[in-house]
Amino acid sequence: MDIKNIKWDEKGLIPAIIQDSKTLEIRMVGYMSLESINKSLNEKIVTFFSRSKKRLWTKGETSGNKLLIDEMSLDCDKDALLIKATPLGPTCHLGTESCFDEPHDNKLVFTLEVLEKIIEQRKNEDKSDSYVSSLFNKGVKEISKKLTEEAGETSISAVTADGRVVEESADLLFHLLVLLNQQGTNLKAVIKELEKRSSSAN
Repeated sequence: MDIKNIKWDEKGLIPAIIQDSKTLEIRMVGYMSLESINKSLNEKIVTFFSRSKKRLWTKGETSGNKLLIDEMSLDCDKDALLIKATPLGPTCHLGTESCFDEPHDNKLVFTLEVLEKIIEQRKNEDKSDSYVSSLFNKGVKEISKKLTEEAGETSISAVTADGRVVEESADLLFHLLVLLNQQGTNLKAVIKELEKRSSSAN
């Protein structure tokens, strides 16, 4: 993308549409200045220009729910940007994935979906010191082995009443999400299957 071709508005800004690279869902719309575009491209993290605060504003600078840039392009009229990004958590300040969603009431699903985003990021980083990255590098057999171990430890914790059943369950859920990612699916697919079974039961 050639920044020189951008047609700025009268305030030196251009609207930017944020799209989830994986789901293609529209997450939000913001405005960018030349400075915010350069900062975004250099850091690979979406930074807008806040029209209300009159300053640069990196999405997630306080919440941690940043938008990692995968691709940035101009539309045919050169007056709008499309940014494909990987979201690290919900995009809307109301707690929803998208600013076009209804508020998210299911805190459990919300938390697990955020964790899925983090797992995806760690997988793509491919760092030797990353536990998640090492699991993906070792493949499905190692991930399945760890999941089986965590399931066993959770069961043992319950039987022995050692007070660690919550911690062990957290490890179990985490490794389940890793396995789902490795298999090319996610938590939403599991929930849809459960909803289908629930409907059939009724």
